Amino acid sequence: MALVEGCRAGKEAARRELYTLFSKRLLAVCYRYTGDMDAAHDVLHDGFVKIFTHFTFRGECALATWMTRVMVTQAIDHLRRLQRFEKMMLHEELLPEVADESLPMEEAERLSEEVLMKFVAELPQGCRTVFNLFVFEEKSHKEIAEMLGIREHSSTSQLSRAKCLLAKRIKAYINHEE
Repeated sequence: MALVEGCRAGKEAARRELYTLFSKRLLAVCYRYTGDMDAAHDVLHDGFVKIFTHFTFRGECALATWMTRVMVTQAIDHLRRLQRFEKMMLHEELLPEVADESLPMEEAERLSEEVLMKFVAELPQGCRTVFNLFVFEEKSHKEIAEMLGIREHSSTSQLSRAKCLLAKRIKAYINHEE
């Protein structure tokens, strides 16, 4: 692919095209993890710097998949630097229990992707990170625990909490809309 070869060679036109093609989608990925648009832009910028300075794409997966992995890693590194994630996990036992909320699938399907992503971004940091890794990156709880340096049980409880909080938020939104 000419675009990949151009980026490998450091050609500015290829880099600009790559950025134009993928920046919007990757910004959404960054936002899902940070929950803050300014931070998402910072992570996106750092991720593209990393991509352009170390263009290690080997074609073993789709280019978009590889770039998404770079951005996810960059977002997690960003959160670690801010020490938000570790603080959230260290005091997990102090968090109040969230009542289990079940949500019929047809209700959730009424939401636009934009609204749903807004709700994901509003989740507490630990819940949001685990939810994103489990749902969007399809990581197992064991993989998440290894990536984040937490216990596997912490991953499962954060995911459960995230699902309950999302269901509660979706129900409130739908009831308000009716």
